[in-house]
Amino acid sequence: MTRDSPAERTKWIVHSERVLDENRHIRVSMANIELPNGVVFDQYVFRVPRCVMTAVLDDLGENILLIWRHRFIVDQWDWEVPGGYAEPGEDPALAAAREAEEETGWRPKNLEFLFSYQPMIGSADAPQDLYLARGADLVGEPHVDEAEAVRWMPLDEASQRIQRGEIIGAATVMAVLHALAGRATAPPRNP
Repeated sequence: MTRDSPAERTKWIVHSERVLDENRHIRVSMANIELPNGVVFDQYVFRVPRCVMTAVLDDLGENILLIWRHRFIVDQWDWEVPGGYAEPGEDPALAAAREAEEETGWRPKNLEFLFSYQPMIGSADAPQDLYLARGADLVGEPHVDEAEAVRWMPLDEASQRIQRGEIIGAATVMAVLHALAGRATAPPRNP
């Protein structure tokens, strides 16, 4: 018995998709789907504009800049990396730097793209880009409605908070784990 390669497998068929609600932050639709085995069902589909987040590390790479905010959907306070929507036509890297500055008052330096991911690929098209900045300059105060608090948190503490379920946002979890992995593989510093 041979297995079909992924390219040879039959794809799901989208018979129809109707918009239920739409604004500049989300498009919600209902799609009528048929599986390769003939099963037909309706599926909610969420489409969200590109979001950009920045893991801002201090100059030594030991602390990460986080914001404290309440997320009403899960009814939980959470430490998060700064981020938000890239405006239509806006360069994602510039959007990431802009969002970090608006939400923290710190302007990130040496911004580099890490990767893109889809956090809910089974239900949503919600592209997320994660950037890394090494160092930042304090240039002002965060916008009043962006964060309850801004803090440089040691990476080890952030890791412990992830393990305790106190940091739950996907971008922040990935940012902390990426920074810890980079620290683990970095050559030792000269004293």
